[in-house]
Amino acid sequence: MLGLLPAAGPAQAHGTIVDPASRAYQCWRDWGSNHTNPAMQQQDPMCWQAFQANPDTMWNWMSALRDGLGGNYQARTPDGQLCSNALARNNSLNTPGAWKTTTVGRTFTVHLYDQASHGADFLRVYVSKNGFDPTTQRLGWANLDLITQTGRYAPAQNISFTVSTSGYTGRHTVFVIWQASHLDQAYMWCSDVTFG
Repeated sequence: MLGLLPAAGPAQAHGTIVDPASRAYQCWRDWGSNHTNPAMQQQDPMCWQAFQANPDTMWNWMSALRDGLGGNYQARTPDGQLCSNALARNNSLNTPGAWKTTTVGRTFTVHLYDQASHGADFLRVYVSKNGFDPTTQRLGWANLDLITQTGRYAPAQNISFTVSTSGYTGRHTVFVIWQASHLDQAYMWCSDVTFG
């Protein structure tokens, strides 16, 4: 899979969660070279609405960052805007619906592709609570269980770590915050999973 990841120009030189795939990355990966195909509307309606709303969301899947939050993620990211990292251009990622899911087990690996090798002060991983329905509800902070926070990672293009959970079944949203090390840049993404 890594061999398929493209080289990015300076404007895009950041990163995303590629496994389980973040929403924008999944849409770009599956439809980027075929984004005008009308079959997407039936085969992947959530990506279809995202491409219709703003194709730049998918083209710049590595650039969902905000500067200078100072760790105040919850205070500065309103409920319902978590999946877009409160970026208006990415608002389609907040839309509830049948996003394509990655099947995971109780223990699974999170893989950050960090194209520019920024490193991480930490990554924080949440899973949506049992009873939350991402097909009908926008994600809010009260819908999340904090699963783990990692330590620091040195600059590298690929960062992977294992997450252990218990008690989750069916469809959930994995929400990840990446606090990059090179500047006060915070990235936030939603990945859709099915616990098998």
